[in-house]
Amino acid sequence: MSITKKATVVAVGFGLVALSACGSSDSSDSDGDSKTVTLVSHDSWAVSKSVLADFEKQSGYKVKVLEDGDAGQAVNKAILTKDNPQGDVFFGVDNTLLSRALDNGLFQSYEAKGSDKIGAEYRVDQDKHRVTPIDTGDICVNYDKAYFSEHKLDPPTSFDDLIKPAYKNLLVTENASTSSPGLGFLLGTAAKYGDDGWQDYWTKLKANGVKVVDGWEQAYNEEFSGSAGGKKAKADRPLVVSYASSPPAEVIYADPKPTTAPTGVATGTCFRQVEYAGLLSNAKNTEGGKALLDFLLTKEFQEDMPLNMFVYPVLEGAQVPAEFTKYGPQAKDPETMDPAEIADHRDQWVKSWTSLVLK
Repeated sequence: MSITKKATVVAVGFGLVALSACGSSDSSDSDGDSKTVTLVSHDSWAVSKSVLADFEKQSGYKVKVLEDGDAGQAVNKAILTKDNPQGDVFFGVDNTLLSRALDNGLFQSYEAKGSDKIGAEYRVDQDKHRVTPIDTGDICVNYDKAYFSEHKLDPPTSFDDLIKPAYKNLLVTENASTSSPGLGFLLGTAAKYGDDGWQDYWTKLKANGVKVVDGWEQAYNEEFSGSAGGKKAKADRPLVVSYASSPPAEVIYADPKPTTAPTGVATGTCFRQVEYAGLLSNAKNTEGGKALLDFLLTKEFQEDMPLNMFVYPVLEGAQVPAEFTKYGPQAKDPETMDPAEIADHRDQWVKSWTSLVLK
């Protein structure tokens, strides 16, 4: 997500035109227009034109999209404007920030059609139905296959590997206070080593030369030697915190397409993200918002997401592209954390991480 988010793998990582929201309304559309439904999202929202057109034709609503920065920025702005919201539905709050949205009363209750088909592991807030799970993905360390082959060094497979001398000065990650994947990586280490152990781990990681940059775009496209952007920038870090879906993106958008992905995933370093949407409190078009939430859980939309936002569907039975299965399968045993635990510790962990790693 944020991110900063998964779709930036496509929009930025390969020099493409940023994926913008298809179907945005004309400036003549008013916020009070009952036939216009407004979706507020982070900058990485994307959907195929034909899929969005199907929704507009079937529902009678025209979709207006307001993209509002990365996920963290978008959530914070939505909270500040909740009494007079910019739109009807918010898409893009993930499990790392969910408690902040719920505690601030950002959403009203609505159980979207198809919610019973969502994988049980993704469901939250089942008593109030203030948010609907939409997609999921894994934040993981990616590695440059060519570098490790040339240096006759096995790539790391776990958090423990990253603090070994063999990987000194090889890893770049994002700032946990400004970046969604950076925060996810911090949470992954907290889930792995516990509240009593993650700081000791980061002390060792810092001593082993980890480099911290502000956000995903800089880390992946300027510092990581395995990405298309990194190659052009002559980057020298062969390890980066990114996503499990980054390797298939490297294949899909390469020209010519390689037979194998140039990057791989250290599957023992993954932290699972889940992304949600909800009907905004004080939404002007609640019926349109409900229809849009229902649409986000249709098989048509869920199967359209992977190649637009490089995330996985949460709807049971939804198919993913063959490239995902081949080059970027989901981690079998990722680190996870209950949103309530994230809520209890996130701010203090980020504060402690900042003091420990950046000072």
